[in-house]
Amino acid sequence: MKIFRNFFFVVVVISSFVLGALFFVARSKVIDFSALEYYNPGSPSLLLDDAGNEWARFELDKREPVAYEDMPKHVINAFVATEDWSFFKHVGISVKGIIRSVLVNIYHGRRVQGASTITQQLVRLLFFNASKTFVRKIKEQVVAVLVERQFTKEQIMQTYLNHVCFGCGIYGVQAACQRFWGKTVQEITIDQAAALAGIMKSPRNYCPLTYPLSCQKRRNIVLGLMKKLQFITPQEYGLSRTAPLTIVSRGKNRFAPHIKEWIRQFLEDKFGKSILYTGGLKIKTTLSKKIQTIAEDQFSKQYEPLKKSIAHDVDGALISVDVSSGEIKALVGGFDFARSQWNRALQARRQMGSVFKPILYTAAVQSGINFAHTEVDEPIEVKQGRSIWSPKNFNHQFNGKMTIAHALATSCNTIAAKTFLSIGAKPVVALAKKFKLRGPFHPYPSLALGCIDVSLKEVAGMFNVFANNGVYVEPHCISWVKNKWGTKIWKVQSQQERVISAQESGQVATVLQIGLHRVRKWFPQKWVDAQAISKTGTTNDSRTCWFVGSTPTLTTAVYIGCDDNRSMGKNVYPLRTAFPIWIGVNRELEFSQKKFSFDPTLQEVCVNKFTGKLTLKATDKDAISIMV
Repeated sequence: MKIFRNFFFVVVVISSFVLGALFFVARSKVIDFSALEYYNPGSPSLLLDDAGNEWARFELDKREPVAYEDMPKHVINAFVATEDWSFFKHVGISVKGIIRSVLVNIYHGRRVQGASTITQQLVRLLFFNASKTFVRKIKEQVVAVLVERQFTKEQIMQTYLNHVCFGCGIYGVQAACQRFWGKTVQEITIDQAAALAGIMKSPRNYCPLTYPLSCQKRRNIVLGLMKKLQFITPQEYGLSRTAPLTIVSRGKNRFAPHIKEWIRQFLEDKFGKSILYTGGLKIKTTLSKKIQTIAEDQFSKQYEPLKKSIAHDVDGALISVDVSSGEIKALVGGFDFARSQWNRALQARRQMGSVFKPILYTAAVQSGINFAHTEVDEPIEVKQGRSIWSPKNFNHQFNGKMTIAHALATSCNTIAAKTFLSIGAKPVVALAKKFKLRGPFHPYPSLALGCIDVSLKEVAGMFNVFANNGVYVEPHCISWVKNKWGTKIWKVQSQQERVISAQESGQVATVLQIGLHRVRKWFPQKWVDAQAISKTGTTNDSRTCWFVGSTPTLTTAVYIGCDDNRSMGKNVYPLRTAFPIWIGVNRELEFSQKKFSFDPTLQEVCVNKFTGKLTLKATDKDAISIMV
C-alpha cells in the first residue's frame, strides 16, 4: 500500500507540473525576463559604532560580468558536474531528476536530495524568494522552461555564473576569483574551479574565507564528480586533489573582523543574505572604535613575544564589556583573522581555573563565612571513589594559617578546596548557574579550582557582576537594526538580573582589589591609576592563562592558550601572558577619576591577613581591608 501511495505522489507531482506549465506558457508574454540582463544589487548595510559612525558595511563584492566564451572550460564543467549533469540536454527541468529525487526523499522519509537544474536556480535567484512551498516549486519549474525557450544555454550559464552567491557577500564568479585567489576567472586552475562549484551546496558553510577546511573537503568531492564524468583525467584529479586551497589574505588592516563575522551570522539568520547585503540596513553596534583599536594593537604587540617564547601556535582572545549596560566595547577573537576565523571569545570553551574562585567565596559568604575567617594552607587528601585527590598550589608551597581573604587574593588552592568541602557542592553549583555559566557542573571538590569549561564571554559576564553591585547584564554587541526607511525592525532585549546582593558583591569585590595591589608592586611602570578588581587563572600544565579585571566602567577578560589545548610549557603564567594585554588596554583609557560605589551599609575594616584579627594599616604591614 505504501508503494502505491508513493507512486501516486510522484504522478501527482508530474501532473501538477504539466498542468501548471500549460497555464503559464499560455500567459508567457506577461513574464518579464529583463532581470537576466539587468540586476540591481541594492544598497549596502552599514555597521555603526557606539557613537553612530560607520565602521564597516555588508555589501556585494563588485560584480564584473564575464562573457561565456571568456570562461575556461574547466569552470563550466565544474559547475555542471556538481549542480546539473544534464544541463546541456534538458529543457529547463530534469524529469528524471525530479522522479529520482522524490523517490529518494520518500525512501529516507525526509529531504535528502534536490532536483533543481542550473536554470531553476537562476530563476529562483532572480524571480522568487527562498520559501520552500509546493506552489513556488511548480512556478519555478515552469518559468525555467520558459527561460530555456527564450535564451540559449550559453546565455543562461553566463548569467548564472555572474550572479550566483559564493558566501560572505560575494556574488559572481569573477568577484569570487579575485577575492579568494587574487586572480581573474580566466586564470584559475582546475582545483580552484572545483572549490568554487563546491561552495554552491551551502555558501554559508563552505565559503573558504570562514570555513577553509570544509571548502577543501567539498572541493575534493567535486573533483571526484568531474573525474567520474571524464571532465578531467585521473592525473589531473590526483594533482588537483592534493593542491592547497591557498586563500589570499587581505592583510591585517581589517577592523574588528571577528565581531563583524559574529554580527554577519546573526543578521543572516535573522533577515536573510539578500536583505543583509542589499537591503540598506543600519545596524547600531555597541563597539567602541577607540577601545577596539587599542585592543587589536595590544594583541599585535604581544603576539610575536608569545610565539617566540611559548609556542608558534599560541593564540587567545579578549572581550571588553561596559559594566552597567553589558555592551561589548571590544572583541578580539584571535591574533590573526586571516589565518583562523575561529572566534575564540565565543566559540572556544576552556577550563576556567582559579577565575572560578570568586563564585566559590561568594557562596561561602552566603553561608555565613566572612573574609576574616581563617584556614590552614596545608597538604590535604580527598577520597574520590577509589582515587585520592590532593590539590597543590601553583608554587607548590604551603603557607600555613591565613584568612580566606588572603587565600582568594593569592589564589590558594588548598583553602579553596577546604572551603568547598565546608559549604558543599550544591550552593556552589546553584550560584554558578545564577552567574549564567553553562556547565555541565560535576559536584566534585575539583570544581573549587575551576574544573568547568567556559567561553570568554561567559567569564566576562560572570566577573562583571562584582563590578556591577551584584547585577548580571548579558554581554551583547547590537543595540538595534533599522531598515532602509529608518524604521527600527529589531532592538536588543537586554537581560539584567540581580544574582547576588549588593552587600555580597561589595565584600567580594573589595578582596578582589587586594590581588591587583600586589600586582602593582611587580609592574609599577605599567600600572593604571583607576580602581580595579581582578582575578588570574591558570589550568593544569599551563594549558590556559586567564586574566579578568574590572574598572568601574569596563570589564575586560583575556585568555591565552594553544588551540589544541596542549601545555604552553613551564613557568608560563597569567602575569606574563594575559595580564600585559589587559593592562595595555586599560592604561590607555581614561578611568583614573572613576571609583567603585559599594553598598553604603558595608563598613571597611582592617584585619591581619594571616590571623584575621582587627589591626591598623599604619602599624601592621600585613594589614588588609575587607568589608563587613
